[in-house]
Amino acid sequence: MILDTVSTTIRSLLMLAAASLLAQTMATADDWPQWMGPTRDGNYNETGVVDSIPAGGLPIKWRVPVEGGYAGPAVVGNRIYVMDYKRTKGTLVEEPDARPELEGTERLQCLDANTGKSIWTYEYPRSYRISYPAGPRATPTVVDGVVAILGAQGDLAVLDAESGKLKWHINLPEKFAAPVPTWGFAAHPLVTDDMVVTMVGGEGQAVVAFERNTGKVKWKALSSTDAGYCPASLIQAGGTTQLIAWHPHAVASLNPKTGETYWTVPLVPDYGMSISQPQRSGDYLFASGIKDKSLMLKLDADKPGVTELWAGEPKMSLSVSTMTPLIHDGLMFGTDETLGALVAAKVEDGERVWQTYEPVRPGQKRRLPAGTTFVTRHTPSGHYFLFGEEGHLSIADMDADGYHSRGQMKVIEPTQTAFGRKVVWSHPAYANQTAYVRNDKELVAIDLAKP
Repeated sequence: MILDTVSTTIRSLLMLAAASLLAQTMATADDWPQWMGPTRDGNYNETGVVDSIPAGGLPIKWRVPVEGGYAGPAVVGNRIYVMDYKRTKGTLVEEPDARPELEGTERLQCLDANTGKSIWTYEYPRSYRISYPAGPRATPTVVDGVVAILGAQGDLAVLDAESGKLKWHINLPEKFAAPVPTWGFAAHPLVTDDMVVTMVGGEGQAVVAFERNTGKVKWKALSSTDAGYCPASLIQAGGTTQLIAWHPHAVASLNPKTGETYWTVPLVPDYGMSISQPQRSGDYLFASGIKDKSLMLKLDADKPGVTELWAGEPKMSLSVSTMTPLIHDGLMFGTDETLGALVAAKVEDGERVWQTYEPVRPGQKRRLPAGTTFVTRHTPSGHYFLFGEEGHLSIADMDADGYHSRGQMKVIEPTQTAFGRKVVWSHPAYANQTAYVRNDKELVAIDLAKP
């Protein structure tokens, strides 16, 4: 009898241990295959990650050297894809009106996500003649075994993601006589089943779609002075798939198969700085640029179309610069360009609810031109991961009552210069229960696994 009881107890303990192990192994993994995550909406879906940052910080898995660039990493499986620029000639000058003459090599590196060691590299010589020329701006896009990249001077290429073998490579200014934007080409390539779509700029070619495997032009659409800096995106609305493009003159919706225009709404940011991707939340579509150039649209339910609900004015809404805001539960969260603070504003009318500098630059109290933090929502927990321009990673809860910190740690040093201060303006990647962050000197892996 006693032996039976002991045997039953042992079996129960083994079953509990097995269940615990199964629960750990079932923690859902999630790739970060492109800018702002799997669906480009800033949502991080992986489970088994920390919900706070302790006073001593989170463990660092590894640090590896990289060269210059604003482009964030992409992560698929056990591979990281990151672009940089290895300067060989010229002096780096980071001032708005300067376009220093630089020579060097633009490259895509494929690294082992577990160690940071190199797997393969694709590179090509490239002269830079742009403002703030640290390196590439666009995050690689990895879909169905291919990786699409866009360099700062307009080099668009598609490669085999496994081997690094080149499928095709074109230079947009050379092929389309497209003007190079002041701050370089920055629209993260959009990859669909059979296309690569990016902003090009010029008459009748603001947006161009290419055959994914060959690089042949499928269609061209819209007209703009130059490409701007905002990536194209896809949404499901009005009973169909719409491709949303914001160029320096307007927000537009296109038929992604043909390039046919569904609708267009004027929105002209200062200096042609169409940067932030229009964000969709339910029936709403929000676009925002500097100097109070924001717009809230309501999507038609039965056809591709929109109605303008409200436009940005001073001291309301979000006037964002180098980041894309997130929308959740009737609130928008983003860094306002005029304040430099993280701001929460209401979707319904743009009324500001609160502001804080804590995740942008800790200790900051006054206005900060173009202050930036990149906001990511951890969907399983509802917490937010924020990466600020001074190199801090933060976890917080955010709601109508305010910003509620769950800890912060310094991860990396800011290496770029803007508005007389050092910044790091590169969107992190979240995958493998890890945060991957880069500056102009190193790529860092921060362990997010829950102990």
